[in-house]
Amino acid sequence: MSSARPALSFVIPLYNSAETIGALVQAIGALEIEGGHEIVLVNDGSRDATGDVCRELVRTARVPVTYVEHARNYGEHNAVLTGWRHAGGAHIVNLDDDGQNPPDEAVRLWQQATATGLDVVFGHYAVKQHSPWRNFGSWLTTRMTDWALEKPPGFYLSSFRCVTAFVAREVAANTGPFPYIDGLILQVTQRIGSVAVRHEPRQAGSSGYTLRRLVRLWLSACINFSVLPLRVATVLGLVMAAAGLGGFAWVVWLRFTNQGPTFGWGSLMAALLVFSGTQLVLLGLIGEYIGRTFLTVNRRPQAVVRGIVKGGPPGPGAA
Repeated sequence: MSSARPALSFVIPLYNSAETIGALVQAIGALEIEGGHEIVLVNDGSRDATGDVCRELVRTARVPVTYVEHARNYGEHNAVLTGWRHAGGAHIVNLDDDGQNPPDEAVRLWQQATATGLDVVFGHYAVKQHSPWRNFGSWLTTRMTDWALEKPPGFYLSSFRCVTAFVAREVAANTGPFPYIDGLILQVTQRIGSVAVRHEPRQAGSSGYTLRRLVRLWLSACINFSVLPLRVATVLGLVMAAAGLGGFAWVVWLRFTNQGPTFGWGSLMAALLVFSGTQLVLLGLIGEYIGRTFLTVNRRPQAVVRGIVKGGPPGPGAA
């Protein structure tokens, strides 16, 4: 039985990763990490042969490997939290399954964290290899989190990060169905930093981040960790009400001065559409808060684990 934890755990969420995960695990296994390292693979409902490939990797890997299989697809952030719960390292780095996060750069994140004593070190891409629309989505997410989260303005949050076991344990204690990991991290610690890292081209396939998934991520970032949208809705409602009262006063003044109003059906309908549309947007925002609260109270699962397979050579301290 192992009596010591490895120095570093690599947590990799997987979705349709059969073509890429083998080379990535091989590259991680070839690393020399003082204190030892392990790999945690979380298959988030893949529809290809990812499960079969991972089971073979568990059997042949040069380092300890834990393979966790979700019962269906729950999303990247849910899969990362599952991986953190099964990681035993003093530090944990999570990286993508497509080869865009080089393992040697993950080691640099870990070295920076151990050298500085920071709880979290994010990888900051000098040049990103994503598509233009995905880069725009990342830029927009950064601006939105500047507004909604308690972080230094302009600080770049990325999914390529190294955290301490303490932070991983506290963040993974969250069981809500709509996790946003960076928001949870910032609720635990402000001891964060970043390191410029390489971003390699995707090795195979296409990104699983569709526009729909990005919108869901933005909603989780803004709604789950801030009431600012509701405050904006309140201010917007007050502004619209003031505009309505001003318009009413103007109409009364025109009536008493025998100047009109002379506006017709078109202007009336335009005003009605503006005010009605604003009301529907605000109701939708409030409904989003209520719906997420309802699903959380009813304990919608963050993820369901179908099975766990462990293998590879014994970790450090094994008897």
